[in-house]
Amino acid sequence: MYKIQTNSSGTRSIDINEEHLQTIEDYQLFRDLIDSNGYVDEQVLDKLKLNIRSMLESEAGKDKRLLDLCLDVIYHTNMKAFGLQQLVLLFINWKNRGNENLGMTTHAFQGTPFN
Repeated sequence: MYKIQTNSSGTRSIDINEEHLQTIEDYQLFRDLIDSNGYVDEQVLDKLKLNIRSMLESEAGKDKRLLDLCLDVIYHTNMKAFGLQQLVLLFINWKNRGNENLGMTTHAFQGTPFN
């Protein structure tokens, strides 16, 4: 279980579990989500919500895991652009953790990979 901060003051947070991260990976929800400027703002969050809504309306969106991700994380009342940025960073670090056995040591901190 992970916890992401959803505002800059640290007063709000959302719990994230492994299944949420695995669902993000399985559906490739972050692929081509962030524009070339690299900023995560409310427009990016809205784009993610629209993409997920489209998936849920299609036949492929009948997956309970995707619905759980929406209810628990994406459409959570505390989710804002800051929280989405933290979720992306958590996902990058979670994904890279699987590469530890390959000799990779890249981690993401505030959107910047470092060794």
